[in-house]
Amino acid sequence: MSDVVRTRAEDGVLEVTLDRPKANAIDLATSRELGEVFKAFRDDASQRVAIVRTEGSKFFSAGWDLKAAAGGDAVDGDYGVGGFAGLQELPEMNKPVIACVNGMAVGGGFELALSCDLIYAAEHSSFALPEIRAGTLADAASIKLPKRLPYHVAMDLLLTGRWMDAGEAARWGLVNEVLPEEKLEDRVWEVARLLAGGPPLVFAAIKEVVREAEGRDFRDAMNRVTKRQFKTVDVLYDSEDNMEGFRAFAEKRDPVWKGR
Repeated sequence: MSDVVRTRAEDGVLEVTLDRPKANAIDLATSRELGEVFKAFRDDASQRVAIVRTEGSKFFSAGWDLKAAAGGDAVDGDYGVGGFAGLQELPEMNKPVIACVNGMAVGGGFELALSCDLIYAAEHSSFALPEIRAGTLADAASIKLPKRLPYHVAMDLLLTGRWMDAGEAARWGLVNEVLPEEKLEDRVWEVARLLAGGPPLVFAAIKEVVREAEGRDFRDAMNRVTKRQFKTVDVLYDSEDNMEGFRAFAEKRDPVWKGR
């Protein structure tokens, strides 16, 4: 682990911190390092939820490191197992990931937040996709954003590169909650601990079904669920946790999830 990427593990929660002054920009080497961290998290049954945060309060992340690009980092270079920022294309990431956005999320930094399942933002945070002004494509955002926002709002951000503040992002449902900066991390950890105490096999099934259903029609997706054609659904339906949930409900007690 380098000084650029730090981790903290506590009670089933893994906090991943990116620290690359001055703007937490991400180059190929950092993407590869983050990818190894998120891959290890994905494969470690003891870790149930991840938090993605960055150091400082001015920039969550400025995205792609243009200085590194000028020095030879190719846009289509080796980002590692997880793609850009280690998370964007990581296969079978079936655990909840929370973005803790404190500052400007710009370009690839915005896309990193979009790669998470929940987004909590400090009041002063803002989001933008300025790639249009540099004559290039905000690739992941062009795919994801029109599915998260009304079409015309998403196209406004993509075509103009304008800034969206945290309040507006929350109004459109892009951000789960906007908080004073001093309360942001406590709230994110509160949510992370809540999820860490939840049923990991159900979370995995939710994430796989949501991901795989995105390109299918409703009937096809439902068919695959009911026929147990999704790996996580098949595992869930034969699990101890599935029966534990039923028993706990019948016995009027809190379930004890074992992840098996």
